[in-house]
Amino acid sequence: MVKSFGLVVIAAASIVTCLSIIHGNKTGSVPPPPAPAITKNKNKFILENAALNYKNFCAGCHGEKMDMFVDRVWKHGNKKQDLYKVIKNGYADEGMPAFGESLSDKEINALADYILTGIKNVDKFKTNDRPVSDIFKTKKMTIKLELVAEIKDVPWGIAFLPDESLLVTERSGKLVKINKDKSLTEIRGTPEVLAKGQGGLMDVILDPGYSTNQIIYLSYSKPKTEGGRTVSTTAIMSARLDGNTLSSQKDIFVAEPYSTTQHHYGSRMQFGKDGFLYFSVGERGNEKENPQEIKGNDLGKIHRIKSDGSIPSDNPFVSTQGAEKSIYSYGHRNPQGLTINPTTGEIWETEHGPRGGDEINIIKPGNNYGWPVITYGINYNGIPISNLTEKPGLTQPVHYWIPSIGPSGLAIVSGNKYKGWEGDILSGSLRFQFLQRSVLSGSKISKEEILFKNIGRVRDVRMAPDGYLYIAVESPGRIYKLLPM
Repeated sequence: MVKSFGLVVIAAASIVTCLSIIHGNKTGSVPPPPAPAITKNKNKFILENAALNYKNFCAGCHGEKMDMFVDRVWKHGNKKQDLYKVIKNGYADEGMPAFGESLSDKEINALADYILTGIKNVDKFKTNDRPVSDIFKTKKMTIKLELVAEIKDVPWGIAFLPDESLLVTERSGKLVKINKDKSLTEIRGTPEVLAKGQGGLMDVILDPGYSTNQIIYLSYSKPKTEGGRTVSTTAIMSARLDGNTLSSQKDIFVAEPYSTTQHHYGSRMQFGKDGFLYFSVGERGNEKENPQEIKGNDLGKIHRIKSDGSIPSDNPFVSTQGAEKSIYSYGHRNPQGLTINPTTGEIWETEHGPRGGDEINIIKPGNNYGWPVITYGINYNGIPISNLTEKPGLTQPVHYWIPSIGPSGLAIVSGNKYKGWEGDILSGSLRFQFLQRSVLSGSKISKEEILFKNIGRVRDVRMAPDGYLYIAVESPGRIYKLLPM
């Protein structure tokens, strides 16, 4: 959907720059956009409707969804009187036109109220109150967070061994086993990682045949020196777990190209019902080149391979000349949640948007999920990335979050231990430090609930084979088991 041109509120970012980009003027000297022609009788209904006024006057620079721009540091204030003044009088020297002649005072007041609803939507996620107990009352049940272990570094991924011990990756590069008595044992033989920025040792998953072959898989930021610089990429390693040592280590996938950036590695893994390994690779911060390019480029993609690294014959781009044959879907930003729907067998994914536009997706073979051609988010400097939120041929998310919650980890509740949560989606929030419950009705999200506010940055959430849920939390690093009371 193409957004209209216009402005409403000055944020921290330069509005002149915003207008320059939208109108293609490189000088930065941009006249205010013309207001739509208004006939009092014909357009009376439109002008009295704040949502339509926002769309007509504001969406072009601030995003089609009003919430897309409210999560900012406000340059001229974010109270109603501040918004009213900016809309009515503008700031001509900064490129903000005045709409006092186009809109009545009543309409400006309504538009200010409309924007304030978006600000309140952001505020509902924020709290400075720390939990005072390990027992939390939710809408469906009361949950106790049982501390399983404390982790020195950032815990990134959790896997469950048949003997009821847990494997936990630490982003610094360590793999630890949490024994049944809650003691910790370090596993030797992990790969060298670039533990900088968002990189390090990330996800861990067991082979479906682990009980007989003891094979596990690790995703990590693999470094090398190139032209005197350190570059890195997302790699998947298989290894055999012999006691407390890894052996037979082998990289079964190394994403190309390497990058000097230290973020957006993706790195979540999930085995499908077809026995193949699905995993995510982020676009490494280069959205202009990587996510939409399938030839010679593995970044910004979901991949699908066999457990030895070979390619399934029915992958969607196997017969496409020059395409990377492991690609299953593309047009992704930074997917840090991947799981399987136990009922349908579908692969579900969550990924980080920029400022706004985090997504939940069902991954379909060969589909293009649009980044950065379409997005429900704006750039961190406040300037829209795209004036499109949808386009033919590009897949819409099942759900998106505005503001961004920073989703990491993903699980779909199964079994009978969590009454009223069956089939719901649970995703961690890094930004707002809670667990998000999304109620799934068919393939749509019908409502949501925030759980465990301010518990810490929730990095991972997993269903264990015994039917209990576990979460990994940062700052301090802790693993919790969710016990229904």
